[in-house]
Amino acid sequence: LIATAKTNRSVAKTAMNYQSSRSHSVFQLYMEGSNTAKGLVCGSTLCLVDLAGSERLDKSRSTGERLREAQAINTSLSCLGLVILSLSNKEAHVPYRNSKLTHLLQNSLGGNSKTLMFVNVSPLEEDFHESLNTLRFASQVNECTIGTAQMNRKRVL
Repeated sequence: LIATAKTNRSVAKTAMNYQSSRSHSVFQLYMEGSNTAKGLVCGSTLCLVDLAGSERLDKSRSTGERLREAQAINTSLSCLGLVILSLSNKEAHVPYRNSKLTHLLQNSLGGNSKTLMFVNVSPLEEDFHESLNTLRFASQVNECTIGTAQMNRKRVL
């Protein structure tokens, strides 16, 4: 299933990368287990997300379709940043519906969930500013507390 998804992921060459992800990749798997002796059913969703990196248009020199892809990627990452900021500030309204990405990840970002994030940075000096922005975003995410996840169980009669 993941191999099929990988073949559908858009990858293209830019001035910054030989193979640049032109889309985010989201894999969701719902799992359910039951204990018939106790009449309990537990269920949860495993969500694996690989975000395309933000892109400086002046560095990537993207045009045409690549430019539209870069703008869409940057917009969705900005929306994700706004959601993280809203959660960190414990705001009454969290703008999950501002992008397809944040709407899709709503259950993974707030409430009853556990979230783990890895970031990838470049050791190259010319990528310093991109790496710094990535680390700032990761720091902002690290400040966000979404509460303690609870077991999703229900009694079956």
